[in-house]
Amino acid sequence: MDTPKTKGPYPQGTHPSWPLHYEVGTVPTEFRGACSHTNWTSWCHSTTKGAAIHEYTGKVTMLVLLAGIFLLHITAIILLLVATIDNAWWFTNTVSTDVWARWVKINNVWNYTDLPSHYPQEYLQAVQATSVLACIFSILGLFVFVGQLFTLAKGQRFTFSGIFQLIACLCIMIAASIYTDIFHKDEKNGWYGHSYILAWIAFVLTFISTIIYFVLRKKTA
Repeated sequence: MDTPKTKGPYPQGTHPSWPLHYEVGTVPTEFRGACSHTNWTSWCHSTTKGAAIHEYTGKVTMLVLLAGIFLLHITAIILLLVATIDNAWWFTNTVSTDVWARWVKINNVWNYTDLPSHYPQEYLQAVQATSVLACIFSILGLFVFVGQLFTLAKGQRFTFSGIFQLIACLCIMIAASIYTDIFHKDEKNGWYGHSYILAWIAFVLTFISTIIYFVLRKKTA
């Protein structure tokens, strides 16, 4: 190997700034032709600075990504709760229906009533149960997401959050699908309300967050 041409009181290749893992009196092939040890010192400093900047940028990017996932998860939970609680799955000019009860407008006053007895009780209970379960699993998934950031090692993070969110996704999909297929099929004078629409939007958001969780798990493995 060629030897570096150094200036100053130090012998060739023995300046204190010279990396210890290189042999004294030698210079790496990619840096042959350096005119002085000053060039090598400058390169070391610039490389160290570049690595620090790259590491800092990676951390900032991960923090932004985690914040985005957190907001996406919170949004999905809010939509699930509104869809489950609010009485706006089916509307007519005088009726507002959800999966729990019905409001009927009489003399310009809305009156709370039970759901009609002709509703299939088995399917109705299935819609109610899966809607509630979707909320529960999505909320649990959020707590697990926050907790596992501080307790689990890389490669194990996001797995349980993804599983909980996947279950919530399947539950709200089942609820909305049953409601679509079983209820109000023969009613011509009504329309689906915003709670029904929000249930489908929540399904999409939970599905997206599930994919993100499993992708992040592989990237951090």
